[in-house]
Amino acid sequence: MPELAALTEAAVALLEQLIATPSFSREEGATATLIFDFLTVHGALPQRQGNNVWAVAPGYVPDRPTVLLNSHHDTVKPGAAWTYAPFAATWEGDKLTGLGSNDAGASAVSLLAAFLHLKDQPRAYNLICAITAEEEISGANGIAKLLPELGPIALGIVGEPTQMQLAVAEKGLLVLDCLARGKTGHAARDEGDNALYRALDDIAWLRRNQLPRVSPMLGPVKTTATQINAGQQHNVVPDECRFVVDVRTNELYANAEVVEILQQNLRSEITPRSLRLNSSRIAADHPIVQRGRALGKETYGSPTLSDQALMPFATVKIGPGDSARSHTPDEFILRSEIISGVRDYVALLTDLEI
Repeated sequence: MPELAALTEAAVALLEQLIATPSFSREEGATATLIFDFLTVHGALPQRQGNNVWAVAPGYVPDRPTVLLNSHHDTVKPGAAWTYAPFAATWEGDKLTGLGSNDAGASAVSLLAAFLHLKDQPRAYNLICAITAEEEISGANGIAKLLPELGPIALGIVGEPTQMQLAVAEKGLLVLDCLARGKTGHAARDEGDNALYRALDDIAWLRRNQLPRVSPMLGPVKTTATQINAGQQHNVVPDECRFVVDVRTNELYANAEVVEILQQNLRSEITPRSLRLNSSRIAADHPIVQRGRALGKETYGSPTLSDQALMPFATVKIGPGDSARSHTPDEFILRSEIISGVRDYVALLTDLEI
């Protein structure tokens, strides 16, 4: 059994390499190689599909339940407000600053260390660790493409920055492209049918009205108009107005149902970009939830989206770091958070029965 402290130090060193290696979504090839080589050096037998890397612990038994450890190694692009070099792993005492350090490099390397520590131990379940691509864009070539290769999964542990608390529910996402139609006319005369006003009426409806089912864990479905565009000239009444609505669904509604309700209440044409990013929730009496609570973990509902949305099985989201740091200038993680993260992942998984 590899010593946990040594594996944790190796994981921190890997994180430094990952930070120094650009890995924007769809451009993760170099970091996939780093992860593949890390697993190989530490005695695992990794496999690779595109920029997805995974390993199966020895002793796989088809009739046993399988636990999947998953995080991602792609990042968003750094904004102009960074004051540190985003691709330099900069240490200041306990603090490591760099792009992807918090979201989700720390979770990825902590899961890898836990997997390597546990892979040769007796378990009542199969164990797979997969560090995947395109999470930041919910891309088709990330976890969604890999899952068919892994066989049935009973439980997923998704590594995202949660301060090592258990996110037992997660909001889903709908992005709606909306089109209000009117009729052109001269702005100086009382003519035409202003599509912009029609769009504003629909946006006002979204602001005033809330879908009735409110989740105790995730709250209400949240609708937010985020973009709007209409008109070509100042003196012409626009006959079209396009706007975008960001919808965060709770587990009490399927995404398709929310679209149907909005189509019944808005005059604009509504086209969802995707219906696949549904909300999720794990049962309160699931063994992993009970184990987490026994370890003193709080449970909560997460407002942010992850690859949980693409997993059609029970999942929890838990990882070192803080979601408030994600996608922000000078993103950072603490070494102490990684140490605690590895330790807590091992505690959650040791002697787990599902």
